[in-house]
Amino acid sequence: MLATAGVGVGDEVVVPAFGNAEVAEAVAQVGAEPVFADIDPVTYCLDASAVEAAVTPRTAAVVVVHRFGRTADMAGLRAVGQRHGLLVLEQGESAAPYDEVAQRRQRAAYLDARLKGVRTPEGGDGHTYQQYVVRVPGNGRPDRDAFARALRTRGVDCRVPVKTPVHRLPEFRRWVSLPETERAADETLALPVDASLTRREMQRIVSACNALGGLVGSTAVFGV
Repeated sequence: MLATAGVGVGDEVVVPAFGNAEVAEAVAQVGAEPVFADIDPVTYCLDASAVEAAVTPRTAAVVVVHRFGRTADMAGLRAVGQRHGLLVLEQGESAAPYDEVAQRRQRAAYLDARLKGVRTPEGGDGHTYQQYVVRVPGNGRPDRDAFARALRTRGVDCRVPVKTPVHRLPEFRRWVSLPETERAADETLALPVDASLTRREMQRIVSACNALGGLVGSTAVFGV
């Protein structure tokens, strides 16, 4: 897609560093240079003001990735593209059947109303909850990782959505300030909201999280 649009050697392409290393790889494959911009802490998608700050005379395009069932601020990002004459490309997530999305939203609402000790995601219009991503605040990654291990021992199938931001991977290492990206990589945890989950399983998620949540940020090791 980049090559057919004429993007190539000597060009820069603004991309997110919060996951999706394949996007940076695609930029490199056409001979262009990936430039990383920070994310919006609510949507986890590229922040329009951060993209604008990353634009240089060599910038040819922006690749926007929609995350976790939330869409990026496309109006703001397209406005940046228009001001600077940039190609704005989108990478979306696969669509799910309406019934499945409705059931995910129902489970997300259940968690929203009951979880304590973690920061629940902001819903927003059109959120499809491809993943239900909470924040485990505290002292950063050690707290979140210990929290995740403790949840797993209690039978909750959680996962860390982005372990290492792309700008910290050896092949794309850049000394750039992306505070929201790094904070999100340290604090985010995806909890299950699959349509197949039973009420008992949802209760287990709440019970396990709430039993641990009061310890977030302490020196305890969450009983593991």
